[in-house]
Amino acid sequence: MMDIILGGVFTPSPGPAAERLNAREIVFLAVAAAVLLWALTFGLGMTGLLGPDEPRYAFIGRQMAESGDFLTPRLWTEPPAAPALEPWFEKPPLLYWLVAAGFRAGLAEAIAPRVPLAVLSFAFLVLFWHVLRRLEGNGVATMAALVLATSAGWFAYSIIAVTDLPLAVTLNAGLLFGLWRLSGGPGWVVVAAGACFGLALLAKGLVAGVLVLPFLWFARRSGRDLLLAGGVAAVVALPWYLGMYARHGWPFIEELFLKHHFSRFSSGALQHVQPFWFYIPVLLGGIFPWVPLLFGLTPRLWRSTPRRVWAATLLFGFVFFSASTNKLPGYLLPLIPSLAVLLAVGVREAPETRRALPVAALLLALAPVAASVLPQALLVGLRRTQWEALPWEYLVAVLPLAAGAWWLEGRGRRVEGVCLVAFGAVLGLIYVQLSAFPVLDQVVSARTLAKRVEPHRERICVERLHRAMRYGLNYYLRAPLPLCSESELPLMLDQAPGGLPGLAVRNGAGQP
Repeated sequence: MMDIILGGVFTPSPGPAAERLNAREIVFLAVAAAVLLWALTFGLGMTGLLGPDEPRYAFIGRQMAESGDFLTPRLWTEPPAAPALEPWFEKPPLLYWLVAAGFRAGLAEAIAPRVPLAVLSFAFLVLFWHVLRRLEGNGVATMAALVLATSAGWFAYSIIAVTDLPLAVTLNAGLLFGLWRLSGGPGWVVVAAGACFGLALLAKGLVAGVLVLPFLWFARRSGRDLLLAGGVAAVVALPWYLGMYARHGWPFIEELFLKHHFSRFSSGALQHVQPFWFYIPVLLGGIFPWVPLLFGLTPRLWRSTPRRVWAATLLFGFVFFSASTNKLPGYLLPLIPSLAVLLAVGVREAPETRRALPVAALLLALAPVAASVLPQALLVGLRRTQWEALPWEYLVAVLPLAAGAWWLEGRGRRVEGVCLVAFGAVLGLIYVQLSAFPVLDQVVSARTLAKRVEPHRERICVERLHRAMRYGLNYYLRAPLPLCSESELPLMLDQAPGGLPGLAVRNGAGQP
């Protein structure tokens, strides 16, 4: 199989010309784009910032916007050290700059960190469709864009402010421009590809250089273009790295590269250790509800070099991340666009899809179940979450979608079948937002707790608090609360493992 994927050396040849759109297709695509943009921005403020990472990144971006220092990320020191803003070297700055742009634009605190990510995701989907039209034609481009936009993983990371989406967008934009050039595209796309790869290096560091290796193998005979793209990437990325080294010296190199690049790959010190097979269920969940389309992937589909690049990027990246000691679900996000292209090609060239698309529609019945367990999964972890049975009425609700997909396949209208399932997926994602996000806001995010704590913050200390809740409080209160072990404040904020935080009186002092 690897011979089929990696065996050929690329020789530039014109890809299929972008097909002209008729009036009906233009109207449909405009409506689809409007629906997707609305879905991406619909629930951004319905829940406060989640997890330990989103509030930290949002805090850094807000601090950049307020201080005007866009070079050095700064975050509060970890207890028991005295609270102080210190340089924070774990990640490059692209996400922080996006968040800072949201605050500089005057967006509210609830949505400023997330709106730039949603807009970035939507802009990439437009570019994804536009370039794929030139590589594969209108049908594959439309199906791939819809599959990507409505995949659970892509959608979820498009509405939270973490580093995975900026890396996925910039890396894959660079791949799109590179493939366009190698398929006979204009010279300016080389500069665009280099700029995107430079931004990818600013999104999450050296991992972008690893994930681009399959493309470089296929483009190895285009030396002049590679030199130009590499030069542009260096012009985009190097100033920040050199500026940080000039200001902070070796501690910057040690923290960012030695600890959070090389040690993250080989050492379990960062406490994200997972087994080798961890990413198999993550990938299946990431492309939900399009899992049945995987059965249409066969090596015979990878006849053209662009398809081989997508396949090689997917397989190489999957093996690379699986070999890493530390694993988090978002690491796979840069591979989802490659998979979306291959799934769309598989749908177009499959003998029939009367089983795959209807089954994908039936899987949407799981959306209400996911909505009901999501708050518990984020609070106590997926392994300790109690899953509910699938009520039969959920299946009944999606039967019309499955029947419609089956009917459209029977009439040879596969693009319309994918669009129908994608429309159902958008409804499912909105249902999850409406039903789960208010609960997340109450029990997982620190936003509600911060509103309760704010009137008494001068009298409250922290006894125990989950790190996600602690970072969230730091964001909403703008400064850490003192530890109870180091203060005599009368009120205590305490959170037992797996429980909810609560206020209690210390030593019989007044009521909260």
